[in-house]
Amino acid sequence: MSLKHQTTCRMREWRDERRAREADRAGGTRPRRIRKKAGQIPEEIGPPNGFTLLPWLLMGMGAFSHLLQGKTSNPWIAGAGLLAFNSLYIAVVFRAFDKKLRTAPATLWSLGALAALTIALAAGYGGSWLTFFPLLGLATGAVVRGRVLGPIGLGLSTLAGVIGGLKEGWGAANIAYGTFLSVMVTAAILSLAETVRELRAAREELARSAVEKERLRFSRDLHDLLGHTLSVIVVKAEATRRLAPRDLDAALGQVADIESVGRQALTEIREAVTGYREGSLATELDRARDLLDAAGIEAVVRQSGPPLDPQSAALLGWVVRESATNVVRHSGAGRCEIEVTGTAERTRLTITDDGRGTGEDTPGSGLTGLTERLATAGGSLTSGPGPRAGFRVTAELPVTETDRIPA
Repeated sequence: MSLKHQTTCRMREWRDERRAREADRAGGTRPRRIRKKAGQIPEEIGPPNGFTLLPWLLMGMGAFSHLLQGKTSNPWIAGAGLLAFNSLYIAVVFRAFDKKLRTAPATLWSLGALAALTIALAAGYGGSWLTFFPLLGLATGAVVRGRVLGPIGLGLSTLAGVIGGLKEGWGAANIAYGTFLSVMVTAAILSLAETVRELRAAREELARSAVEKERLRFSRDLHDLLGHTLSVIVVKAEATRRLAPRDLDAALGQVADIESVGRQALTEIREAVTGYREGSLATELDRARDLLDAAGIEAVVRQSGPPLDPQSAALLGWVVRESATNVVRHSGAGRCEIEVTGTAERTRLTITDDGRGTGEDTPGSGLTGLTERLATAGGSLTSGPGPRAGFRVTAELPVTETDRIPA
């Protein structure tokens, strides 16, 4: 999937979520496509439920017909048994489609009672009453899961075959087969349906997580981009105001710089929106030097060590941009040193100023976001008072194996 397609999908998800929130606040109905994605409208057919297994009760119509025709001895006992069987069957199959209810003791006790009643009716009356064994198999397959399913299904089928053989002879052998098939097929189908629901829920959770990550990336990029850019524009505007009365050409140069910075900011914001933007350490060092010089702060930049991979250079470029902006806005410094050193194992960026010793290190600030970014890449970022005075920011990143391969 291309990056452009991913961006389009993310923007569509943001739009759908916004419309859903607006509909919820207004008390209206969500659009059909959003309700479908949220599971409020089934994609094709709804998930199976207790009603799915109710039509199989028609298998007991033979026993009910014999009861009405008076072909069953002790009709009152048989009628009570039939009513109890149907009640227990309905209760068990409806509880089977809720995971918590399915494993509850009440459900297991009801299934046990259903099994005892089935055995009693089949052994007492035989004939069409033997068809209750496959119904018991359906209820068992709906409730039982795991390794015990096979032994239980086999034992239940054997019991059905023995009782059927004693009551009806070899002609009732198909009851055993039907019982085993009911247990295993029902359990397989319902397990598959549960797996599909879990996978669908996991997919929705991953989509929500991806949207949240993209929102976080976008907010960080905007903070870093606009904070730096607006600081540069403010500094350039102040310089223009100071120079205009005595040096018009220099003031016009500052105005041209403001125009250039504004155009560059527009480009970077567009790139941030589409996810294409990758910073450059060298570019950010040049911009930081220009920003500090325009603010009247002496800038000293030193760089040594092996070349960096694009990802590491981009991360350190963000640190340079944020730190230089903080120096101009908060420190009141007269000198700022930016040093990049690299070894075979790690690359370190240190930014030190001689200002008031205050920096943007509060929770939720730009440096906090940069700390999270570097931690994701296996690096670290620390900030605090400098060794003598002022403020220091130190960022470290590990050198990957590919970086050690000579070009």
